[in-house]
Amino acid sequence: IFSNLGTMFKRDGKKDPELFQNVSEGLKKLYRTKLFPLEDTYRFHDFHSPALEDADFDNKPMVLLVGQYSTGKTTFIRHLMEQDFPGMRIGPEPTTDSFIAVMHGEQEGLIPGNALVVDPKKPFRKLNAFGNAFLNRFVCAQMPNAVLESISIIDTPGILSGEKQRLSRGYDFAAVLEWFAERVDRIILLFDAHKLDISDEFSEVIRALKNHEDKMRVVLNKADQIGTQQLMRVYGALMWSLGKIVGTPEVIRVYIGSFWAQPLLVPDNRKLFEAEEQDLFKDIQGLPRNAALRKLNDLIKRARLAKVHAYIISSLKKEMPNMFGKDNKKKELIANLGEIYTRIEKEHQISPGDFPKLAKMQEILANQDFSKFQVVKPKLLEAVEDMLANDIAKLMTLVRQEEAAMPSQSVQGGAFEGTMNGPFGHGYGEGAGEGIDELEWVVARDKPTYDEIFYTLSPVNGKVSGAMAKKEMVKSKLPNTVLGKIWKLADVDKDGFLDDEEFSLANHLIKVKLEGHELPTDLPEHLIPPSKRGL
Repeated sequence: IFSNLGTMFKRDGKKDPELFQNVSEGLKKLYRTKLFPLEDTYRFHDFHSPALEDADFDNKPMVLLVGQYSTGKTTFIRHLMEQDFPGMRIGPEPTTDSFIAVMHGEQEGLIPGNALVVDPKKPFRKLNAFGNAFLNRFVCAQMPNAVLESISIIDTPGILSGEKQRLSRGYDFAAVLEWFAERVDRIILLFDAHKLDISDEFSEVIRALKNHEDKMRVVLNKADQIGTQQLMRVYGALMWSLGKIVGTPEVIRVYIGSFWAQPLLVPDNRKLFEAEEQDLFKDIQGLPRNAALRKLNDLIKRARLAKVHAYIISSLKKEMPNMFGKDNKKKELIANLGEIYTRIEKEHQISPGDFPKLAKMQEILANQDFSKFQVVKPKLLEAVEDMLANDIAKLMTLVRQEEAAMPSQSVQGGAFEGTMNGPFGHGYGEGAGEGIDELEWVVARDKPTYDEIFYTLSPVNGKVSGAMAKKEMVKSKLPNTVLGKIWKLADVDKDGFLDDEEFSLANHLIKVKLEGHELPTDLPEHLIPPSKRGL
């Protein structure tokens, strides 16, 4: 489809412009030719993140589920897919002790971690750096499922409380989660409405995900097991706890509900749960459509960090003596790293938010040989600057063209189907949709009451003017923007007057709005007054 898209840019010394077939190809080429050389020269991969591979740009959007044990992570996946997956275990105790990548495949089965990290088509090759202790706890569950045709889901081990359990894992749990967080499109933190205590390990995990708040969503699960009053208190406590840990002024979006296919224990908040589930589903369904933009955004983040990293490494190299006193100078430089950050920040006008965490950088530097560091190489930095200033803008145009050329992509199948069609679709038969299945005009129920008001407005030839109708409509205290929309919908024959049916319709729409429902963009057929049908 995209053979005509994306004439990109001319390279120095080349007459022909670059042609990218799609955004994914463009990202791969930019990474290989402009960003990777900088990363490689300044040992970026030893400090921050392994090199990206083609599979990282080609893979489907991924959703990472994180939470303490028994918060319903595995059940949530089962609920979305409406199907069991290989390796699935559910229970009140810590049951999932592995990272399980649930992905689409023609045949159902499990692929163990060591086999996964040698498969070039899967985006997991760089996980081999975490060693056998981790790989023995990593599997891929493959199966044919409509949901998995659009997204992949990563189930994680339940987070435990206490230092002992954290150390007994045998691998750096927070570091593995951070690796996934860089590559996924959505991170869902699950909490149980019954146990909101956030353990030390969970706090550490949330802090490890700190640079990815834009991908994070929170689900307060099992909310049907407590009453409304308790739910309000639990929600408040969760927001307070998250605010302390995440430490950002913006509040992460929290979805409240019961994400499994079982009857609600306390059905009082059914409508709230339905609306929240609908919002979360819309968020997940939009991931395929926004995948290219997310990859582009992540590449920009990575490029900015790589640039800063290059300045740090070259500054350290510049300060090192050629002959004697290297060890003492190395210790001194590590101790004064904060001052080096400040100097680079001022010299190159770089935002403080682009710098890596000071403590982590100092820890890694302690084990590095500074004599092997490289000095500043302007050409490498200029290539990345050019990529950020020019190439990314052109790729952004290609993203828009790609979106326009493709049909609207969204996740289909599983639980996503249940809320889309028929009388159990969200909002069916409520608000402006009330009376959709009825033979009688739904407004007729209250028409006698509205008629009494209508005839006090001195209608002429069976109609009231806009000025007269306005006097009555403003009593609702709705803003003029809303009343103007109601007038437009109610004046069905567009003559600037309202007859008794149109006046009743206007009052019905006012009632719909006052009850907290949205107004339709166009008047639905079942709300058209009987005398106006077929006009």
